[in-house]
Amino acid sequence: MKPEAILVLPHLLVQNANAISSPLTHGFPSITAFLGLMWALERKLAPDDIPLHLQAVGVISHHHQEQVTQQGYVRTFNLTRNPVSQKEKLAAFEEGKPAALVEEGRIRGAMSLRKRRGKPAALVEEGRIHLDITLVFAVAEKRMAGGPPRLVQGGEAQMQEWASAAGAILSQMRVAGGTLLPSRPALGKRVQPWMAVLPEDHEARAEQFRWWRRQWLPGFALVEQAHLLSERLAKLRETNPDATLLDAWLHAARWNYEPVLPKEGETAPADWADPLRGKGSGWTVPIPVGYAALSPRHLAGTVDNARNMGTPLRFVESVYSLGRWISPHRLSQPEELWWRAEIDEVKGLYRCRNAYVPAPTDPDENADWDEDDDSYD
Repeated sequence: MKPEAILVLPHLLVQNANAISSPLTHGFPSITAFLGLMWALERKLAPDDIPLHLQAVGVISHHHQEQVTQQGYVRTFNLTRNPVSQKEKLAAFEEGKPAALVEEGRIRGAMSLRKRRGKPAALVEEGRIHLDITLVFAVAEKRMAGGPPRLVQGGEAQMQEWASAAGAILSQMRVAGGTLLPSRPALGKRVQPWMAVLPEDHEARAEQFRWWRRQWLPGFALVEQAHLLSERLAKLRETNPDATLLDAWLHAARWNYEPVLPKEGETAPADWADPLRGKGSGWTVPIPVGYAALSPRHLAGTVDNARNMGTPLRFVESVYSLGRWISPHRLSQPEELWWRAEIDEVKGLYRCRNAYVPAPTDPDENADWDEDDDSYD
């Protein structure tokens, strides 16, 4: 089923989202969190008779603030103090005082009792981040048999009603583990949810997308650049034939400074730079893109202490790739923005895919930018 429209939830203010995206990465929630949000939102739309099928999601970050303290090159997550454990209740009974009153803090000496007898629970390190993001969903209509289509030109009133309802439902949900805060109206910024039909003609769709993408500026869209991983591996194997994909991924995740010798005839001192991160290489980052199976699929209820005893269970590990943050004005089609789920039960691979293909290198990086495209309206 092809996408028929887009659903845009602009400038979502998320407080304390999960900044630890995998066992090896941090700094922004995993794309799997947004695909999970997409499926959860679709399930919540059904009881309100909103016949929308959410197929893919694009993420644009306008602002992020990771809750860390930085000292030199070391960053430390800001952690919260855990409450005192239940031992204070036992201490209260030992002294003949009702534990309920101790909990409410209504007896004299309750605080000193906590300090003397109560101990805080163990700290669990968790990373948090504040976000200002825009989510762009690919949408298709769940049509009733024989019913007329409603995702068509001229149905703007109905689509706006659905978009507003989706925004209201999302406001009661968690976004990547964070709390959604109300967005305040701002001059030149569209903060209310909206929908629009996707033209079927390729050129008309590209033209329409040019008008939509300017609303998402300033910001950066996350796209996949998996081909950079194979290129980095080939480069490493020129000097180390035993290099693996993990070596290439770790090498691409950091800056690798080397001395750059001056040209012949120049007397300037050698400079230091990363030869594989030249000018125009972009903001490349390591990202998790899904999960790979570690065990066969277990039937529902056969694994003790499972999170949901009514759902089949499979033990997995994270799958990693490389991504890039790019300005939305460098996207030519909405398909380049969207992330989709790809499932291969035979290989045990549950992966997120993105269809972005970088344009050929152009000496003028702004060649595709129209001087009239400076409006955010």
